[in-house]
Amino acid sequence: MRWEGNRESDNVEDRRGDGGGGGGGFSFGGGSLSIGGIIIALVVSWLFGINPMTLLSAVNGGGTVQQQQAPAHATPASDKEAKFMRVVLADTEDTWSALFKQQGEQYVDPKLTLFTGHVGTACGAGQSATGPFYCPADQKIYIDLDFYRTMRERFRVSGEFAQAYVIAHEVGHHVQNLMGLSDRVHAAQQQAGETVANAMSVKLELQADCFAGVWAFHANRSRQILEQGDVDAALAAATAIGDDALQRQAQGYVVPDSFTHGTSAQRTRWFKRGLESGEIGQCNTFETRQL
Repeated sequence: MRWEGNRESDNVEDRRGDGGGGGGGFSFGGGSLSIGGIIIALVVSWLFGINPMTLLSAVNGGGTVQQQQAPAHATPASDKEAKFMRVVLADTEDTWSALFKQQGEQYVDPKLTLFTGHVGTACGAGQSATGPFYCPADQKIYIDLDFYRTMRERFRVSGEFAQAYVIAHEVGHHVQNLMGLSDRVHAAQQQAGETVANAMSVKLELQADCFAGVWAFHANRSRQILEQGDVDAALAAATAIGDDALQRQAQGYVVPDSFTHGTSAQRTRWFKRGLESGEIGQCNTFETRQL
């Protein structure tokens, strides 16, 4: 993949090495209370029916309760992986800004947070074990770069464009969020049974795969980023993380009703559909007879 020398995004937070993604603890107006003290205060509040926030404030002399988060630190210039992430994110920003402008809309850039182990998000605690994810509540993409090592060692998938596909997929979820699709799907899932809700999740994920393909189409047409073997690497990544492939590897059999991301064949099909068409309208997984 051709990327070196291209624009780098400023919307990247590097929280690697922050002691699990948050750092610090609870601050009470300049003082602090230990975790043990917090637990005792919460137990007392439960026993006596006192608002825990009121009790914690009283214990600390009337201070307000705040969640502290360590500031993101600068990424070393020699960190090639982080530099690559900034370039890929910048490329998605340029692509989606242009596509939204064509439709008379304004694209809002997401932020990308690099972390290790676990991280606090507006959607709750994030774990490396869950893989890269997007939080619509804070419009941030979170990734532990060790995920790429897992791709290489566990799934035998490598290549920079395969890594870019992962980020582009998460950006696809951000696009869905800006378009209001995520909210509509999640609202419908609340009214549906588990099997139907899972099926809706599959459609949302496959659309994000298609949006990743749309990005690749336009990025390559504008900036000639693709080299020989790049598309095969991305397709290999999509194949490796299909629900059927993951379940077969983990338990030896598949349970289609439990799928939440789509099969390997579906994921590759929708990524290719976006890559070959470059059209957002070709990514409507919710109005198609066959996924």
